[in-house]
Amino acid sequence: MTQYLEALSGNVTPEMIAVAQSEFLEPEFVRREVAEGRLVIPANKVHLQKSLQPIGIGIALRTKINANLGNSALSSDAQCEIAKVQYAVKYGADTVMDLSTGADIDLIRQRIIDEVTVPVGTVPLYQVCGELEDILDMTPQHFLDAVEHQARQGVDYMTIHAGLLQKNLPMIDSRLAGIVSRGGSLTAKWMVAHRRENPFYEYFDALCEIMREYDVCWSIGDGLRPGCLHDASDAAQFGELDTMGELTHRAWKHGCQVMIEGPGHVPFDQIEMNIKRQIEVCHGAPFYVLGPVVCDIAPGYDHITSAIGATLAAYHGAAMLCYVTPKEHLGLPNMEDVRQGVIAYKIAAHAADVARQRPHARDRDDAMSRARFAFDWEEQFRLSLDPARAQEYYEESRQSTDCDERYCTMCGPKFCAMRTTQELKQIQQ
Repeated sequence: MTQYLEALSGNVTPEMIAVAQSEFLEPEFVRREVAEGRLVIPANKVHLQKSLQPIGIGIALRTKINANLGNSALSSDAQCEIAKVQYAVKYGADTVMDLSTGADIDLIRQRIIDEVTVPVGTVPLYQVCGELEDILDMTPQHFLDAVEHQARQGVDYMTIHAGLLQKNLPMIDSRLAGIVSRGGSLTAKWMVAHRRENPFYEYFDALCEIMREYDVCWSIGDGLRPGCLHDASDAAQFGELDTMGELTHRAWKHGCQVMIEGPGHVPFDQIEMNIKRQIEVCHGAPFYVLGPVVCDIAPGYDHITSAIGATLAAYHGAAMLCYVTPKEHLGLPNMEDVRQGVIAYKIAAHAADVARQRPHARDRDDAMSRARFAFDWEEQFRLSLDPARAQEYYEESRQSTDCDERYCTMCGPKFCAMRTTQELKQIQQ
C-alpha cells in the first residue's frame, strides 16, 4: 500500500472530509486509514458527479450495512426493484447492491445509480451470464468489457470472484452444500469445462486498471464461502482466503481500494476466529460479511439467525454487514422483507458499535431511555430505527382500552415500574 500512501500524501479530498464529519473523526485520520488499506470510500467518479454522498467502510468507523436487491429471471421488474432500493435506503441501508439476473439489467442498474445517494455495488458476471446463451461461451474480453461498461455507468464497487483457483476445486468434495455462491459456481463451471485457471485471477491486473481509472472499489468475492454449518471453516474456504490476501496486495500496488467479501454460514463459536483470520491474511482490508447465519433450521427467520452472527462479526472487526431477509433460501424478497432485513441489520450494526465504543454510538440509546422514563411517546417514535412500526404497535395496543399516556398496556397503571419509580421519588421528597 506504500504507493497509495505516497499518492495521498498531503491530499485530503472532499470525500475524506465528508466521511470524517459524519464519523466524528479528523480528516487526516481518515486519510491515513485509507492509505493503509483499512478504510475504503467507494465513490466512482461518475457517480460522484451525480448524487453520491460518500461514506467510509472500515474497522475504525461505525459498522455499515448493505442491502442486496435486483430482479430474477422469474420475478419482479425494474419499477419494483427501484421501489425496493428506495425502501432500503429509507430504512437505513448504507450501500445497495444490484444483483439483477433477469430482464432490463442495464436499465435497473442505471436508474439505481441515477437515483440513489448511497454507493452502488454489482457482480458484473451476472450481466455477462445474462447476455450469453451459456456461461461457457464467455471469453475474458467479455468480462473486461462488462466491468468497464458498469464502471462507466457509475458503479462504486464490484464483487469479482478472483480468488477461486483450480487447486481449490477438489476441496469441495467433502461439502454438504458444495458451492453456494452464484458467481463462484459459474466461475468454477467455466474453469472445469475449459480446463483453465480462473480468468479473473489471470486478468486481475487488467481489471485493476479499469477499477483505478474510475475509482471503483474492489470487493474480492468469496466464491467458496460456506453455505451451511457443516462446510464452515474448511480447507476450500481458507484456501481461497489465502489467495484473496495475495490479490489484496496486487490491487493495492495498482492504487485500487479493496474490501474482502466473507461468509456465509458459520457456527457462532467460529465467528471470532474467522474474522481475526481474515484481518491477518488480508492485511487489514475491510471485511464485508453475509450474516453470517449461525444455524440452518430457520427458513423464514434467517434475518434473525444471520443478525445474531452479524453482531458478533462486527464486534470482532467486520466493517460492513450484508443484510439477509426473511426470504433468504426461499425466494426473492418483497418490500416488507427488505424492511425487516434492513432493520435487523441496523440493530446488529448498532449493537456492535455500542460494544466497540464508537464515538457517540450510545447517544441515541440514552435519549431513548430518557424519553421512556418520561413517557414521551412521540420522542420514542422519533428515536426508533423504524418510527412507523413503533407507533403502529403502540396505537394498536390502545384501540381496545382506555389507557393513560403514563403507562402502556403491558403493565397497566398498578404495575408500571417506571411510574412506580417516579412515585417513589415523590414519596422520598
